[in-house]
Amino acid sequence: MSILPHWFRHYTGVLRGWKPAYMLHNILNARHLLQNRVVYQRYGLKKSIFSTIGSKDFQQRSPHIPWLDQPGAKERLIKDPQFHQFPLAWQKELLRFVNDGYMILQGFFSPDAVGRLNADIERLLSDKQLDFNYTGRKIMESYRHSEVADKEFFRQPDLLQLLTFIMGRKVKPFHTINFVEGSEQRAHSDSIHMSTEPQGYLIAAWAALEPTGADNGPLFFYPGSHRLPYVTCEDYPSGNTRWTIGADSNRRYEDKIAEILSEHSFERREFYAQPGDVLIWHANLIHGGSPILRPGATRRSMVAHYFCEGVICYHEISQRPAIAPSLNS
Repeated sequence: MSILPHWFRHYTGVLRGWKPAYMLHNILNARHLLQNRVVYQRYGLKKSIFSTIGSKDFQQRSPHIPWLDQPGAKERLIKDPQFHQFPLAWQKELLRFVNDGYMILQGFFSPDAVGRLNADIERLLSDKQLDFNYTGRKIMESYRHSEVADKEFFRQPDLLQLLTFIMGRKVKPFHTINFVEGSEQRAHSDSIHMSTEPQGYLIAAWAALEPTGADNGPLFFYPGSHRLPYVTCEDYPSGNTRWTIGADSNRRYEDKIAEILSEHSFERREFYAQPGDVLIWHANLIHGGSPILRPGATRRSMVAHYFCEGVICYHEISQRPAIAPSLNS
């Protein structure tokens, strides 16, 4: 478990933008970063595993992208024997994933499981074992405290098998975020927050824990946007220096995404879900949270992110390597 102090999850001061603070955190979590020596060498990264890391450190990006991002992916998918072992509804959605960068699994989690997870989250919040982070919207890492969140959602065997098939590599559970209200987050791609080398070896699975409609802040996304070039801190004025992270880096990144969207004609879609429905999306799919139109409306949900084994995992905006016990378990 990360030993980042609990107070730092709520802290918004200068230390959050000070790179040496993260470097100290890396040293204190050395056992979770030792595996990076092998993958750094594999991809020619000549840096300390305790140092900051970002896209600027990769002089030449690896060409080894996920198999469903490669030319002829649909044809290869249809010919794969495992593809035909999935339910027909899933096969249709897998084909959509290639084209649009997302897929939907209706009713994947049972009403009973959804009810037990909601009750668990409420109990853990009441007991102060869980809390919202500095955003006031996100409940981080519920799987560390809830067996239901961990075993029945985060590490659900059929979900892990499907995600591994999609990625063409074994997925490694990284972290979870629970929501009581919609995020109302601006359009973004997960790849800026959870980055990999080679690019694209991250995937997300979002589960609805109550009905989602137009008025309680549904997810929105832009089908096909996953085919756009990955945006990194080198593509906008992040404000990063040798020792600090730009104070407005995330806002400036979202401004850049808005600019990119204005230059294309992607359709904006909202996801109206029922409890137990799952939305899986590509690392580079542009998505966000719609405004909450009904005051006080909730939109209980949980999103899980998965890295793939054998790749470098880091956070582009905060310029630090990813740390989690599951990444080296």
